[in-house]
Amino acid sequence: MRALSGLSSAVRQYLLVTANYWAFTLTDGALRMLVVLHFHSLGYSPLQIAALFLFYEMFGVVTNLIGGYLGARIGLNRTMNIGLGIQVAALLMLTVPAAMLTVPWVMAAQALSGIAKDLNKMSAKSAIKLLVADSEQSTLYRWVALLTGSKNALKGVGFFLGAGLLALLGFAGAVLVMATALAMIWLASLVLLKKDLGTASAKPKFRDMLSKSRPINVLSAARLFLFGARDIWFVIALPVYLSSVLGWDFWLVGGFLAAWVIGYGAVQSVAPTLTRRRDGQVPDGRSAAVWAFLLAGSPVAIALALEAGWQPQAALLGGLMLFGVLFALNSSLHSYLIVSYAKADGVSLDVGFYYMSNALGRLLGTLFSGWVYQAYGLPACLWVSSGFVLLAALISLALPQRAQQTKRAA
Repeated sequence: MRALSGLSSAVRQYLLVTANYWAFTLTDGALRMLVVLHFHSLGYSPLQIAALFLFYEMFGVVTNLIGGYLGARIGLNRTMNIGLGIQVAALLMLTVPAAMLTVPWVMAAQALSGIAKDLNKMSAKSAIKLLVADSEQSTLYRWVALLTGSKNALKGVGFFLGAGLLALLGFAGAVLVMATALAMIWLASLVLLKKDLGTASAKPKFRDMLSKSRPINVLSAARLFLFGARDIWFVIALPVYLSSVLGWDFWLVGGFLAAWVIGYGAVQSVAPTLTRRRDGQVPDGRSAAVWAFLLAGSPVAIALALEAGWQPQAALLGGLMLFGVLFALNSSLHSYLIVSYAKADGVSLDVGFYYMSNALGRLLGTLFSGWVYQAYGLPACLWVSSGFVLLAALISLALPQRAQQTKRAA
């Protein structure tokens, strides 16, 4: 505690925001694994289980847009705490007797969890903008990368946590333990998080939710296709393929995906070192386009290997590692650019709009994943994924470069 008291106010707030984000992410990952494992044990097919998460993704689109507006009006501390409170309520909904755990009830709980997740994420990403001076772009990039990478690594840890709690305590007991722990974090956050964090100086109007900044609009469009490209093969097609074609049991599939997410988060955390420009400057719009073009080739390589009859397990595992590294760098770079582009006054409006595009991309990717895989198979999903990444790269060419930003600032 003495060490914490010696830190600056900005660093203490950053640590509080990060701790909130970490706690939420653990429960989010664990809840996803709990629902998947529990309903799989009840005989649900992978596509039926995926349908349980449909509202989770759909509500994220609306939540990011409205959440950014609320953050600018009432403060990011409140939107973050509202998100934590809603997640506690979503968890408690799932502690009811087994007979009440119908599909509509679980989908409703997942809808609340989706709202909570995007309120929490939008608040955390927006808050960092306010805690770092505009002149400290390298620090901003490092802080964003650490927050983003640690979140994804912890989501993978949450997969293991959910499976372990389910084995030890059963479904209702596991969910109750998570709700109790998160409620304690929520109460601490209500007391400690800065009260006026992120409140805009002039109350924004409802029409201000739609961004008018060209760089943010361009980056948001690129983000939509980037995350659609990942989820179009990763969310449904890949787990179903590993299970039904390669014959992996469910625990092996879940464990592998959890390990992949942890590694993905670790790469995100060190992205500032790996993506640093030769002149020592932080990356710009050109960097986003270059890294996206590099990413576009990895799904094609996996698809060609599968179509050529190569050993599918080796092709998938090797391709997944390459895709994971390149996608993590793209994602971390995007996360930095949105925080950098956003206006400090009412930052959540810009960040919320951007993550609305992220959520829409995930929703489209999820829907395409089930349809394309069922109709045409995994290689087709990979080809469509590559096409989405190419669109993201081409859109990113319109992002401002460092020289343009410097000239504009002067």
